[in-house]
Amino acid sequence: MEKLKILVVDDESRMRKLVKDFLVKNDFEVIEAENGEEALDCFYEDNKISLIILDVMMPKMNGWEVCREIRQTSKVPIIMLTAKGDESDELQGFDLGVDEYISKPFSPKILVARVEAILRRTSGRNPNEVIETGGIVIDKAAHRVTIDGNDIDLSFKEFELLSYFVENAGLALSREKILNHVWNYDYFGDARTIDTHVKKLRSKMGGKGEYIKTIWGMGYKFEV
Repeated sequence: MEKLKILVVDDESRMRKLVKDFLVKNDFEVIEAENGEEALDCFYEDNKISLIILDVMMPKMNGWEVCREIRQTSKVPIIMLTAKGDESDELQGFDLGVDEYISKPFSPKILVARVEAILRRTSGRNPNEVIETGGIVIDKAAHRVTIDGNDIDLSFKEFELLSYFVENAGLALSREKILNHVWNYDYFGDARTIDTHVKKLRSKMGGKGEYIKTIWGMGYKFEV
């Protein structure tokens, strides 16, 4: 079976080696790039890259710029690495369509767990599964959402979140339960991550965003 390919982008060779060693140990193939321009060259030359691990602060072209350009043509999952712990940086990442956001220093084992969780969800779907409700159509195989016949551009995490809401329509979902099912790992962060994604998801859904109800003090419920 062909190994899944991951692009690791960081200007620190020590960091690239650390991440690569753990990924290779877990049976992934790794491509390295030491700056943003090289990362884009690698990405455009290889159409089999399954996921990108992208550092923010780099010479020539920073991670935000790389992410912005890639998102113009691709929904490939992106995990951003940064030395900063500023909430505004995290929000910027989500605005650009980042799927995960990890602050340095981090545990390589946790990073690998997040990589595996994302790739498990992108490769393990029922290819024939299509969900329809209230004018919303979710095609899991095509990773496509339409609302009243119009395509909606969602990030990987927004797509997963909407799918989880629709599949559990009418049920009150706590933030903890949402983290466990959508993020699919022991999340070392706070509930603002969910709230940020819900806010963006509602905005992209237009009037249908009202289907996602806030349950104060608990979480959310999807109700048509």
